[in-house]
Amino acid sequence: MSEAKWEFYKDSADKWRWRKRASNGDIVLSSSQGYVNKADCISNAKTAGYVG
Repeated sequence: MSEAKWEFYKDSADKWRWRKRASNGDIVLSSSQGYVNKADCISNAKTAGYVG
């Protein structure tokens, strides 16, 4: 069984966002806002369980 995958990406406004995909590819969590700095985005993802 595959693990969930965390993704960090820039949106159309050039801001960082994160999302967590289940092993079947469905998005199960995502950031509610964009971040100018990737570090701030990662910090927010950690509040949702990201441990990378």
